[in-house]
Amino acid sequence: MNGQTTAAIVKQKLTWSRYKFPESLWSFGTILAVLVFLAYSLHFLKIDVLMMLGALGKLGGVVAARFYPPELTYVTDPGYLASILDTLQMSFLGGILGVFLAIPLAWFSAWNVSPHRAIFFPIGRLGVISCRAIHETIWTILFVSVLGFGMLAGVSALTMFCIGFAGKLFSDEIEAVDMGPVEAMRAAGANSFQVFIYAVVPQVRVAFTGIAIYTWDVAFRAATVVGFFGGGGMGWYLKRNVQQLENLRVGAIILSIIAMVLVAEFISGWLRSAVNRAK
Repeated sequence: MNGQTTAAIVKQKLTWSRYKFPESLWSFGTILAVLVFLAYSLHFLKIDVLMMLGALGKLGGVVAARFYPPELTYVTDPGYLASILDTLQMSFLGGILGVFLAIPLAWFSAWNVSPHRAIFFPIGRLGVISCRAIHETIWTILFVSVLGFGMLAGVSALTMFCIGFAGKLFSDEIEAVDMGPVEAMRAAGANSFQVFIYAVVPQVRVAFTGIAIYTWDVAFRAATVVGFFGGGGMGWYLKRNVQQLENLRVGAIILSIIAMVLVAEFISGWLRSAVNRAK
């Protein structure tokens, strides 16, 4: 009996089946609609696919002719080295402020433990969604127009960006907690803040640490873009040399940015691994 049951299970697993009507109509209809929309977009935008494929073969030659050899002595200039430090400071400040401000918003926007679902839940959800909906470049332009050029506008833009980025991840982690300790504390008469501190935080503290490290990693990458639009740091040097058509210096700056991002990625990955091992 056991042998027959096992053979039947194996036979059932190896049986191939296709979508049946009406599932097949929906699946193939969706694929056809996507392909038609893609073809219409290419036609509407007048994109020559063959020309694009032909240009890819010449891309390496164009990059080599314009940006090689990079002027590496430029990135050792004291002013540029100071801009690297400015970029690091912007990413740290923006990441730390964003993470700390994202925690209460994530608490409010988590449906299962929100202090008041009619008041605080919409406020928390609206705050996280609003910060995520606007790109960091737009935040930079807005803060530059209000605060002027400089690191203050850059830190403010990165803070708003990190609130949206970390707030969404924090909220998802809170909504996935075990509700047993939460219900036990509620039954014991604990208020919403006590429930969050003693029933929710112990379950998510390791995940929150990993998300905070990842947020800094993303903030460091965004800091260069923020600087390009007026936030200071390496991005400002990149923008100035691009406008002056100093292609060899631009190549050196891009190489330095890639190197810094690789270092930040290594540090972030090592810290996240250490946090995961602590679980």
